[in-house]
Amino acid sequence: MPKSLKSMSLRVAAITIAATFVSIGPYLHYDREYRKAIDPQVVHGPVSHPDLSHLPYIGDIPDFNSIKDTKDKKTAFFDFLRPKIALENKRIEKERVFLTSLTVGEISSEQTSYAERLAVLYSYPLKDGAVTQAWLDEMLKRVNVLPEALVLTQAANESAWGTSRFAKQANNLFGQWCYKKGCGIVPAKRGAGKTHEVEKFDTVQESVHGYFMNVNRNRAYADLRDIRANLAGKHKDLLSVATASELTHGLLAYSERGIAYVNDLRAMIRHNNAYWTQ
Repeated sequence: MPKSLKSMSLRVAAITIAATFVSIGPYLHYDREYRKAIDPQVVHGPVSHPDLSHLPYIGDIPDFNSIKDTKDKKTAFFDFLRPKIALENKRIEKERVFLTSLTVGEISSEQTSYAERLAVLYSYPLKDGAVTQAWLDEMLKRVNVLPEALVLTQAANESAWGTSRFAKQANNLFGQWCYKKGCGIVPAKRGAGKTHEVEKFDTVQESVHGYFMNVNRNRAYADLRDIRANLAGKHKDLLSVATASELTHGLLAYSERGIAYVNDLRAMIRHNNAYWTQ
C-alpha cells in the first residue's frame, strides 16, 4: 500500500475510534466489547475459558475458597481474569492506533477533541490545548499494554488469589487506595492519623481498569513505563513473560516492602510459569 494511502487509512481509523469513545462512556464501551474479549484469539496465545458458573459467587467474584485443589484454584483465578485483562489491552491498543496516526501541525478538531479526552484520562494535559510532539512522546509511554503474567501475578499477590476481604467485599484485587471518606473499606490495621480506604469497585472489570490506569499514569511508576518503552524500542514482545519479569523492576513504589515485594513478584512469575500463555 502506498505510504499516502496507508497514512490516510490510519487517520480514518483513528477518527472512527475517537468518535466511538466521545459518544459513549468508557465502561459502556467495555460492556459492548466484553463478549469479544472472551474470544481466546483476543488473548495473547491459546487460552481456555472454563465455565465457572458452578462456583458460588460473592458479588462479582467467584468464591475461590470453595476450590480445594491448589492447581484448580490457580487455573480458575487466572482464567477468570484473563478476558478482563485482554479487554483493557484492547482498549489501549485502539488508543495507540489513534495516537500513532497523529501528525503534529495537521490535527483536526475531532482528533484534538479525542486527544483532550485521553489527556484527562492519562493525567497528562495538553499545553494550551494543542498536541505537541513532546506530549505525543510522553503519551505513547503511558498508553501501552501490560503483559497478563504481570497483571495476574499482582492480582494473586494483592488479593490472596481472590480470597481477601477486599476482593470479596470491594471487588478490589490490586489493593488500590482511595482518600475520600466512604469511598471504600477502612483497613483493620490502618495506622493512626491515616485517612486512606481500600477502594470499592462495582465490578472486577473496574478494578482491573483502575490497576491499568494507576500503572500507566501514576508518576510512581514512571520507571516501569521507561523500561517498557526501552523494550518496545528493541522490538521486544511487550506481552511476554520475560517482559512481565522485567517490568517488576518498575514497581518498587507499589508496596512499602520495596525490593522484597518486587522479588516476590518475580518469584511468583517463575513459579507459575506453567500457567502463562506463551
